[in-house]
Parts: sequence; C-alpha cells; structure tokens
Amino acid sequence: MTRQVYLSALALVCMLALSGTGSARAESVPPPEIAEQVELCSGCHGTDGVPVTEATPIIWGQEEYYIYVQMRDIKAGRRANEIMYSVVADLSKAEMRALGKYFAQRPWPSTSFKAQEGDDAIAHRMASAGQCAQCHLSAFDGDSRVPRAAGQLASYLEKTMLDFKHKRRMNAPDKASLLETFDDQDIAAMARYLASLQAH
Repeated sequence: MTRQVYLSALALVCMLALSGTGSARAESVPPPEIAEQVELCSGCHGTDGVPVTEATPIIWGQEEYYIYVQMRDIKAGRRANEIMYSVVADLSKAEMRALGKYFAQRPWPSTSFKAQEGDDAIAHRMASAGQCAQCHLSAFDGDSRVPRAAGQLASYLEKTMLDFKHKRRMNAPDKASLLETFDDQDIAAMARYLASLQAH
C-alpha cells in the first residue's frame, strides 16, 4: 500500500468516525491550516478527547510542548510508530506546533477508570523511589515540557513504561534507566493508579 493510499484510507476512517457526533465535537474550530490534520488525528484520538482504542493516548489537554516533541521525535525516527509516522512525515515544524497548541487547549476527558485494591500503595512506593514528582509534579499533571500522566489510559501508560523499560522506546533514556528497576507487575499497578486519578 502506498503512503498516499494509506492516508486516503485513514482520512476515510476519520470522516466515518466524525459523522453524526454533533455535540460531541469540540466547540472550538481548528485553524484552517491544520483543520485537515485535526480531523485525521480525531479518527484515532477521538472527537471528544477519548481515544477510539486503548492503545491510543489521550492528547486533549496534554502539554503543548510535549505533544509537539512527540511528533517531532516520531518524524525524526527517535520514537517508532508506523501509523503516526505516516501522519507527521510531511508536517512542517509550524504545523506540528500548531497541532500541539490546538490539542493542549482542549479539555482533558474523564474516563472514570478505577484502580485495583493495593495499586495506590505500590504506586506511592514507586513514585517515592523514582522521585517521579520532581518532573511529573505531585498530582502527576505535568508541566510545560513533561507530560500529564494523571487520567491517561491505563493500557497506554503500561505499554509506554514497558517500552521504556525494555528499550523499545528511546526518546527518554533516563526513563529506561529508572523503569528497569521495577518489575512488570508493579508497572501495571502504577499505570492503573495513574489512570484512576481524576481529571481537573
């Protein structure tokens, strides 16, 4: 499948996903120069901020610079993601910055996820040992250059941490060094705990 055919097919999926959503769509209309890309993004990341699959992260309300950096790293090959590479390969820096700004201004959605009993104790132990609050802040809501983890999808968080641990994702080497000190079960508990934190 050529890249053009792939993008055309993905655009069709987006249009089908967006049809009939009415009030579920964001109130704000994206700038014309990125409107097509926003529609494409919504096919996976959701028209209301809730991703259509558990493997896709929430980006509504995520930190602006972080969103931009992930697109930049995927385009440069520092982070592997075949689908996202097809989306960002031809985007300019200005377009990626504009997309980051647009999605950062959307309201963070609530998934009402519930952690399992005991997850909080494991998460607090890991957070203390790893000094997570130094970057992600005590509420795990991040800052201008560090991603929000609170309320993110558990499956995505777990996969991301395991990818860092097993060096499948290499655009944050310090994360790999930290997470390799924890076992996979603790990482799963941490992911569930973070996902359960309420959006605010």
